[in-house]
Formats: sequence, structure tokens, C-alpha cells
Amino acid sequence: MNDIDALLSRVIQDSTADLRSVHGPRHWARVERNGLFLAPSVGANQRVVSLFAYLHDCRRLNDGFDPGHGPRAARYADSIREDLSDLTDAEFETLIEACEGHTRHTRTEDPTIAVCWDADRLDLARVGIRPRPRFFNTAMAVSMVTERDLSPLDSVEPRPMAY
Repeated sequence: MNDIDALLSRVIQDSTADLRSVHGPRHWARVERNGLFLAPSVGANQRVVSLFAYLHDCRRLNDGFDPGHGPRAARYADSIREDLSDLTDAEFETLIEACEGHTRHTRTEDPTIAVCWDADRLDLARVGIRPRPRFFNTAMAVSMVTERDLSPLDSVEPRPMAY
């Protein structure tokens, strides 16, 4: 499926998350925005970054402690592999690893996974958590968090979310 909006409609329809929660589609859109902002700085795969944004929290059961939601998101991505046929096997494996690991790991050498995780963590303020530089992988995200200035993200508009 080449159309991210069509995929997003399916993910929203299939989601176990509360769509109006702090982990819902508005968060997903900000994660995509953050990721697309960071991706060029490290040469990350922008398609994988966008897909991660819309999949990583789609299988949450609640807004609290839910350590299994990343692996559930990865299993969901695997279940819709036919809709992600434009991804190479290597890109798909990167997507799976990013979804699985975003709740358990902080460091990675893979630039695309680094951007995925940093993009998610740059949105922590929505739940009252001040991001700490040691949990970020990309120099650009570390700099923004260290300087406590996330305003560069404002240069990219999040995808409009209608659901």
C-alpha cells in the first residue's frame, strides 16, 4: 500500500488504543513530524519513519504502563505485511525492530531506528515528562533537548488527523 493515508485509516480502524488518548493519532502525527524533521540529519529512511509513527502505539491497551505494546505493534505490522508491500524486506525488518524496541531500548546504531525512537521521545512533554539527552540517539535531538528548545520542530506541520 503506497498511500499512507489509506494505511492510516486501516490502522485507526484496527487500533486497540483509545483514539483520543495521549498515545493516539494526534501523537502519531507529531511523531511523524518529528521523525521527518530528524531523518535528513542522519540519512534515515523516511518511509520507515512515517510507518513507525503510525504503528508504534496502535496496539496500546492503556495510557499507563503497557510494556507489551511495542511487540504487539510489531506483530500487527507483520499481520498487515501485504499492505506494506512497497517496503523491501530489510526496510520491513527495520520497522519491526523499531516498533518492538521502542519500549525496551534506548540506544541503537541504526540511523532509521534512532530517528524513530527519538521522534517518539521528543513528544514526551505531552505527558508532563521533560526529555533527557541521555535517552536520545541523534545529535540533532540531543541538541534540542539539551538546549530545551524544541521550536525547530514547528517548521514542519503534522499530518492532519481526521477520524
